[in-house]
Amino acid sequence: MSTENTAPYITDEAHGTNWSMLLGDSCERLAELPDNSIDLSVCSPPFDSLYTYSPSVRDLGNSPSRVAFLDHYRYIVEHQLRVTKPGRNACIHVQQIATKKAVDGHIGLTDFRGDVIRLFQSVGWVFFGEVTIWKDPQAQSIRTKSQQLAFASKNRDSMRIRPALADYLLIFKKPGDNEVKVPHDVLEGEVTNDDWIDWASPVWDDVHDGGWLTEDGNLCPVWHGIRESDTLNARAGRDQADERHIAPLQLGFIDRCVRLWSNPGELVLTPFGGIGSELYQSVKRGRRAIGIELKPSYWRAAVDNLTTLELELSAPSLFDEG
Repeated sequence: MSTENTAPYITDEAHGTNWSMLLGDSCERLAELPDNSIDLSVCSPPFDSLYTYSPSVRDLGNSPSRVAFLDHYRYIVEHQLRVTKPGRNACIHVQQIATKKAVDGHIGLTDFRGDVIRLFQSVGWVFFGEVTIWKDPQAQSIRTKSQQLAFASKNRDSMRIRPALADYLLIFKKPGDNEVKVPHDVLEGEVTNDDWIDWASPVWDDVHDGGWLTEDGNLCPVWHGIRESDTLNARAGRDQADERHIAPLQLGFIDRCVRLWSNPGELVLTPFGGIGSELYQSVKRGRRAIGIELKPSYWRAAVDNLTTLELELSAPSLFDEG
């Protein structure tokens, strides 16, 4: 018997000096946040039904169709718009989704990235920019066991192969004037001109000398330097056999978003808290953070990660005066 309709719905919350982690459904718990209270949101929503995160029917990852997923996700996107301050950003991490022959009748791709963009625009967000995150094709082939990346497929029939799937950062802005500037000049701020040269291209030249160039000599819109292994420990968040996947967002990805589009002391939101990566990196960078997570085991792991970080940040260093 499926447990999807019998999984208990539990709410709770935990708080630290600069963070709050709410356990529950984002569709409901976001309603607790006041209007125009969030300076930046960073999150990686479930990729449609690509992964199973929990058995709950409240889980976006358990949507029976793309249409149902987008209808469900709309509630969260609307709340994000309501709670975000005018002129401020939402940073959304997505990936295109591959079809399955057994389910879709063919092997190909669906435009999940485009569907998310259109959803945000329909709610009232301004689609402000995007970045392509380079992924290692060989690492992706090993991790996903994709036949479309396999040497055997190339050698047997190259019509069966395609390039690896990139990640994308989608940047949305709430309409209105930003009342508090986020300066990054030589006297204040955390993003140097050299940082911006790399990130605005956006290419990380320290990984590939000179960056990647198009045929006409222009820099490609790709972020390098986001290490796939640069994540919090996902193992602590696993719970029984009701999931096939847990994928914490890379800390380097979060770090760039937080540094670029928020000031120290400002409030960063993630509606899909997972094991706390977005909160962790935000607090580490001197921000305040609030997250919501549906699954209790992920929520507990997030609270542990944030509690540990808080202890580390408060510990005296060798250079502190006695």
